[in-house]
Amino acid sequence: MKLTPVMQKFVLHWGEMGSRWGVNRTVAQIHALLYLAKEPLTAEDITETLGVARSNVSTSLRELQSWGLVKVVHILGDRRDHFESMKDVWDIFLVIAEQRKRRELDPTLTTLRECVLESAADRATDPEIKARIGDTLEFLEQLTGWYEQMKHLDHGTLVKLLALGAKIQSLLGKKG
Repeated sequence: MKLTPVMQKFVLHWGEMGSRWGVNRTVAQIHALLYLAKEPLTAEDITETLGVARSNVSTSLRELQSWGLVKVVHILGDRRDHFESMKDVWDIFLVIAEQRKRRELDPTLTTLRECVLESAADRATDPEIKARIGDTLEFLEQLTGWYEQMKHLDHGTLVKLLALGAKIQSLLGKKG
């Protein structure tokens, strides 16, 4: 696959963005490449286009598959695996949000719930500290509850909700 300067800039930036979010740079670059690709690509195509080691491509593809962002497709007459990414940016966002929730927020919620339960009998921890832990738990539970509601909305409704932005404040009768 031949990358135009714009495509190359996009792929490189996606890799930088991924590394800032804790995702391996090559994983993010491969995802960007597959997102832009008009046709599914083989691991060899990816290796050649990005100039990275074949082993790194294989490992990265497995990670992208584990996230549900990339899938294997087969081409009639070609025995090799081909890979493609989701193309709808909303689908990608929702998959990433769900995976991050499952991998990061869910374990944190479990730990916070344990801390709140254990703190009830804990006389050594200052009540103010216990309250902070409880506030954090409440915040994350509200956030994940909101997320659970939002993830079931259709894309059009989500776009309208985002477009409302600060207008929601006036709908609720609040002054800025």
